[in-house]
Amino acid sequence: MATGMNTQVGKIAHMIGSQSAPQTPLQRKLAQTGHLLGAGALVICFIIFIMGLVQRIEPLEMFLIAISLAVAAIPEGLPAVVTVTLAVGVRRMAAKRAIVRRLPAVETLGSASVICSDKTGTLTQNRMTVVELQNSHGKRAKDSEEGRRLLKAASLCTDCVVSDGKLRGDPTETALVRAAPAESGELERRTPRVREFPFTSERKRMTTVHRLPGGRYRIITKGAPDVLLRYCSSGAETDGIGRRNEEMASRALRVLGIACRDTDRLPRTAEEAERDLTFLGLIGMIDPPRPEAEKAVKMCKRAGIRPVMITGDHAATAAAIAKRLGIAGGTSNVVTGPELDRMTDGDLARNIGRYSVFARVSPEHKVRIVRAFQSHGEVVAMTGDGVNDAPALRVADIGCAMGESGTDVAKAAADMILTDDNFATIVAAVREGRGIYQNIRKTVHFLISCNIGELLSVFVGFLLRLPSPLLAIQLLWVNLVTDSLPALALGVEPIGSDVMNRKPMRRGESIFSGGMGYNILVEGCLIGSLSLLAYSIGRVFFDVDPASPFIGRTMSFAVLSLSQVVHTFNMRSETSVFRAGLFANPKLVLAAVACVFLQAAVIAIPPLAAVFKTAVLTGKQWAVVAALSLTPLAVVEAEKSTRDHAEKRAMEKKKKVCRN
Repeated sequence: MATGMNTQVGKIAHMIGSQSAPQTPLQRKLAQTGHLLGAGALVICFIIFIMGLVQRIEPLEMFLIAISLAVAAIPEGLPAVVTVTLAVGVRRMAAKRAIVRRLPAVETLGSASVICSDKTGTLTQNRMTVVELQNSHGKRAKDSEEGRRLLKAASLCTDCVVSDGKLRGDPTETALVRAAPAESGELERRTPRVREFPFTSERKRMTTVHRLPGGRYRIITKGAPDVLLRYCSSGAETDGIGRRNEEMASRALRVLGIACRDTDRLPRTAEEAERDLTFLGLIGMIDPPRPEAEKAVKMCKRAGIRPVMITGDHAATAAAIAKRLGIAGGTSNVVTGPELDRMTDGDLARNIGRYSVFARVSPEHKVRIVRAFQSHGEVVAMTGDGVNDAPALRVADIGCAMGESGTDVAKAAADMILTDDNFATIVAAVREGRGIYQNIRKTVHFLISCNIGELLSVFVGFLLRLPSPLLAIQLLWVNLVTDSLPALALGVEPIGSDVMNRKPMRRGESIFSGGMGYNILVEGCLIGSLSLLAYSIGRVFFDVDPASPFIGRTMSFAVLSLSQVVHTFNMRSETSVFRAGLFANPKLVLAAVACVFLQAAVIAIPPLAAVFKTAVLTGKQWAVVAALSLTPLAVVEAEKSTRDHAEKRAMEKKKKVCRN
């Protein structure tokens, strides 16, 4: 009927190829930050270069200083820090059974505000067990004549196989075969299958044709009861079976209907086979929720993440499981695939906030659901396992393929693979992602505040027509050594215990939100001011010739470098670093010690001092350097303490108002 891109698989391939994975929130924010810093650096360096020429400084020397300032203004270590931080996150996630295929996806999880999860196997255990049989007359025991007939027919209409002594196949079908009478295997040999019309998400039913002794054929169809009843002409009172189906589904049972027909002719098409069927009964199976799923859903809600269930099951079954897990409160939060078909994309986008459960949906609906959430600025994580799920996995901000039940196509389209198909694994990965994003923000905060200090030191010196407080080689040393090592250590900071008690970052939210931009500016000015103060003290009190500030420049260089190392510890926590544990990050302590040693080396070791044009400092001068370098820690700790007291008073005042 069709070849190439005109086949169903070809159409799916076209959908995958035409959908590009969206940029991650971090990629967008870092790109914006890069453009801002680049433009700002060019403007400032141009101004400083012109000012230097006006002061009749050698053009080549001024050009070198301007270039070094440009280098100082751009945090070159940031890409390396981000890559290392993401790589560490990938390793941590792999240990928790989440394999990341695309590095930036690690951080995207931290921004996820909606998690759309399949029900079977992800929220539930995918261990189906037949627990109830019903027909038009009510419940039937498994060992009754009607029950045995129903289970025998159901076991024939499966694709299960026995391999290495184990039953292998779809969990629903293996449950049917396990529940069937022992002689069902002999029945299969006596009534071999001669034709099959397979299950699809559109048909919601499967039909097999078996040759009976004597040359006749038996047609057996299993599928969704509400669909199957349309093809039955006897054996069921439609209203009665419909009510029983709803009642069983409301008890979180997955319900299948079984129907059959004997015929003299071998049907050639599904339409020919699936007509005038006799309804045999309903089979109810239970797939219990995963024990950890309810806890994971609660954690999602506490973290401001909306869990959404997407399933092909009956709406009542989905609603019952969702209610038990805390995803939805009742049937008002449920929408079905046929209802989605009657909605336009605009209607769905307007109403998407009302729904927490999508039942009887096909994989094609997932793309619409993702886009509807994204239209409200949500960052969407989507799970999937089938070939048809691949387009939705590609469109989602973070596509999560199932490692156990997923197809290769789904895995190739996904950003992350869950090796245990577990919803709790997604939530654990979100926690890692949030921790990674926090660490990247800390790094950005640290690097830019330090760069502002470097720029300020030189810029103010030029404004005051002083000899340059820092030389080009000294600026490059600070930027490439004493900035980068602590920044790398910040990137592997342990995840805070309260990371899942905060709301996720909104899609358009700036990386400098929450007052971070203001803090960066103030802290940068503080570091720059301390460096200039050290320069002034050295130039006035220790240099023989203030016009040649050899010691003053060395003290400024030392304070700029060491104050940044000290400032790294301020970045570790929004509360007091002493409360968080001064030595809780051993890598940061090691990086700080290394930076102090290297900085002392370029001042105290004569060959290095000659390269960096520094003077050997006396004990008194080192004492001044140490006092000024420790000032950022004291100032920021005082600010944190004041803020904590203010927040505590505001909270107590709010509680008092509530009590009154």
